[in-house]
Amino acid sequence: MAIETISLIITVILALLGYLITYWNNILIAKHEQQLELVNKRISEFYGPLYVVTQTGGKAYKALLLKLNKRAVFDGDSPATEKEIEEWRIWLTKVFMPNNELVERLIIEKAYLMQEEKMPDCMLDFITHVSGYKALLAKWEKGDYSEYLSMLNFPKELQEYAAQSYQQLKAKQLRLIGESKTS
Repeated sequence: MAIETISLIITVILALLGYLITYWNNILIAKHEQQLELVNKRISEFYGPLYVVTQTGGKAYKALLLKLNKRAVFDGDSPATEKEIEEWRIWLTKVFMPNNELVERLIIEKAYLMQEEKMPDCMLDFITHVSGYKALLAKWEKGDYSEYLSMLNFPKELQEYAAQSYQQLKAKQLRLIGESKTS
């Protein structure tokens, strides 16, 4: 009788222990899946597009500099010619502003996907930069071409931030995927 009781107790303990281990493992798996889902969403909806647009925008700017044979469109070394200003207007309205407005929408509509608690200054500076160009384009529409630059330069830190954040998240994504395959 004592052996049967001990066997029954051991069986109940093992069953309970098995249940607790399964329960804990399911919690860990669910947490891991939620982390991977958040990383995937951050990459696909925010950091991926931010990275691609800022990188292609930087390459487009370099292409314009190559076309103008300058180190900066408005470098201060020599006054811009009317032809350079006209080329700048075309590139700004047809290339840079569409990209800028896409990044602006990403920041405004998808900021909740940011990794940081506080919005980086480069994003706020970028939105201010774009606002300046929106006002400038409105002047151009009225025929006032007296200005050709935003009140705030493009924050180069945004491009660095986008690249660094994207690369960090891709590394985390690959790590999480690797962990899920070994589980």
